[in-house]
Amino acid sequence: MTDHQFDFGNHPCFNAAVRHSTGRIHLPVAPKCNIQCNFCNRRYDCVNETRPGVTSSVLAPSQALSYLGKVLEKVPNISVVGIAGPGDPFANPDETMDTLELIGEEYPEKILCLASNGLNVAPYIDRLKKLNVSHVTVTVNAVDPEIGAQIYSWVRSGPHVYRGVEGAAVLLENQTKTIKALHDAGILIKINTIIIPGINDTHAEAVAKYCKELGASIQNCIPMMCVEGSVFENHESPSAEMMSAVRTACAAHLEQMCHCARCRADAVGLIGEENNSEIVRMLSDAAKLQPTENRPYVAVASRDGLFVNQHLGEATELWVYRMSADGTLELVTERPTPVPGTGDERWKELALGFSDCFAVLCAGCGDAPVRVLKKEGLPVIVMEGLVEEGASALAKTGKVPQIYLKRAGVCERGRGCSGGGSGC
Repeated sequence: MTDHQFDFGNHPCFNAAVRHSTGRIHLPVAPKCNIQCNFCNRRYDCVNETRPGVTSSVLAPSQALSYLGKVLEKVPNISVVGIAGPGDPFANPDETMDTLELIGEEYPEKILCLASNGLNVAPYIDRLKKLNVSHVTVTVNAVDPEIGAQIYSWVRSGPHVYRGVEGAAVLLENQTKTIKALHDAGILIKINTIIIPGINDTHAEAVAKYCKELGASIQNCIPMMCVEGSVFENHESPSAEMMSAVRTACAAHLEQMCHCARCRADAVGLIGEENNSEIVRMLSDAAKLQPTENRPYVAVASRDGLFVNQHLGEATELWVYRMSADGTLELVTERPTPVPGTGDERWKELALGFSDCFAVLCAGCGDAPVRVLKKEGLPVIVMEGLVEEGASALAKTGKVPQIYLKRAGVCERGRGCSGGGSGC
């Protein structure tokens, strides 16, 4: 990708002067998170709350690109395209990087930015720089693991889950590496600090000082919201007087952002504006999986053609259906699947062999096929019930009813599964 000359002052989060004229869009492509904060409840399929961690829909990278194009037709003053959840972008690195690459190619004039907890950013910084990602926000709530242990329930780094002081120390170590590396790469860094009375309100200045020394340029001290269902749901929120005192102390080290609106993961437009009904509808439509001209069919793992009752890994063939002109489901063909034993290549080959399908329905599926097929443009939906119930609903509405759905990416038989036909 060629370098593009950006007006970095056109970022409404980093420059308060443009927040009333320049908008941003958050693309909700990252549902998973790698830490659990005690103030957070990521009930992300929500339309009624204005706070981080919520969105009315989650998009795949290709859906995000299409959605962005339609939004820009309605809201042309958007200069910044960001990813801020509803989980953490780098707990979903494939989805995040794929989205950034698609947006960068199609809209090279847009400022790209990210908001992360910093745990898993460092391995991707070289790629972020090549993509001209100009701004990254890192949420740092403590630079003392003893304090951090009061804020985080657990931290997942690689295959390991850490708790208490150890977890907070692992998080801080990775955040330190991330901020240093971002600064060395010439990427502007904003620090978000959630202010929690009695825990880190008097510690926020230490956070500001520490992050300034690492290369951060601005800090956003955010009053904690008491979110129902979180550990801190009954904890006291900071008063306006406390927030003023915190920001004054922190301003001795870092410039303060004081116009934050605690944006949703699907925010669109000017800071402080709520998504209108048209934007909510556009996002919902973009998230639907429905037939297209190039992908008119749905593939189904079934032993009998009546029920979705076969694990994708054990299926030697998939039944291929389409919605007929009169609205009924019609069998097109039965098509063989690639033989097992080639790892991810098997799923890439399956995606190629079923490139005319917009989705696959199965009764069970491990993480690898979900990941690979989604990246190849063939999402997997795990469900149980009649083919007619699942495939028809999907073709007509873009969604399978929740009552039929099972958790995708989980196979109880483990990595050695050979397919026992039990619908795992």
